[in-house]
Amino acid sequence: MKMLIALPCFNEGETIKKVIADIPRTYEGIDQVHILVVDDGSADDTTAYAKEAGATVIRHMQNKGLGMAFRSAVDYAIEHDYDIMVNMDGDGQFNSENISRLIAPILNHEADFVTGSRFMEGKKIENMPPVKRWGNARMNSLVSTLCGQKFSDVSCGFRAYSRETLLKINFHGRFTYTQESFISFRFNGLSMKEVPIDVTYFKERKSRIAGSIMKYMKRTLGIITGLMRDYYPMKFFGFIGGLFMIPAVIFGLMFLIHYIKVGYFSGYLFAGLLCAFCTLISVLMFCFGIAMESMVRINRNEDRILYQLRKNAPTTPEKIGEVIYK
Repeated sequence: MKMLIALPCFNEGETIKKVIADIPRTYEGIDQVHILVVDDGSADDTTAYAKEAGATVIRHMQNKGLGMAFRSAVDYAIEHDYDIMVNMDGDGQFNSENISRLIAPILNHEADFVTGSRFMEGKKIENMPPVKRWGNARMNSLVSTLCGQKFSDVSCGFRAYSRETLLKINFHGRFTYTQESFISFRFNGLSMKEVPIDVTYFKERKSRIAGSIMKYMKRTLGIITGLMRDYYPMKFFGFIGGLFMIPAVIFGLMFLIHYIKVGYFSGYLFAGLLCAFCTLISVLMFCFGIAMESMVRINRNEDRILYQLRKNAPTTPEKIGEVIYK
């Protein structure tokens, strides 16, 4: 059985060699372990240090974002016939000794996808900003509700994927893959499990995803909105339509009661216009919801087609230690 350990990196030249060196090379039930570094357009010597440490490197010629770095790793794992892929950061915040915890449920056929949790067993991360705690809590609650399964940390990037899971990955949203994956896997009928991990949070490090409190809050709310819109469009647009229907009913009653009392519309004409406007918006929202539901079904069909194409595609021999440019 082959396992790929993927490290998406951006300007991690100071840490990448140590991170690679610290990764255990032997695991019970695993015959081969290879390391892949996805250098997402770094301006430093991340690629050179990773190659020197013995890793295969995919080098993005420009920074494409964490989601695209992950997709490059998934494509590589599928193309080269890996049975398990572990994804972890290249900055040293995750303890690579925990890899065995992540892959155990997959090896024991208990789960298709295993995610690490920084908060299980009552753990707390020192130095984590309060706004990030708030954002993580809101995201955990939403994803747990949508999946029908309790999760304590849906934003952690330390994860393990079975080959079946890799074949079914096809994210449609524009936001980061970390939260979307849970909803996508739930739609695809994959089993998921969470295990506790150890992590070191670097207070002085600037986040690669959000550099300020306002930006982080905006991003969190954007992800929540995107998840609901892309995976549950009828509920999302139906909710908005329902909100507009409330003032439509109120203004409509005002308009009607006035007409019944005095026998003419003047004086409350604005109420009639507002009623018509809110009703129109409400109807449009419901129509958007129906149209987007059709798009969701189309996406599900595309997922099934992509799964079959990936599953039947020929694998490619790999050259350990090579640098692949994209």
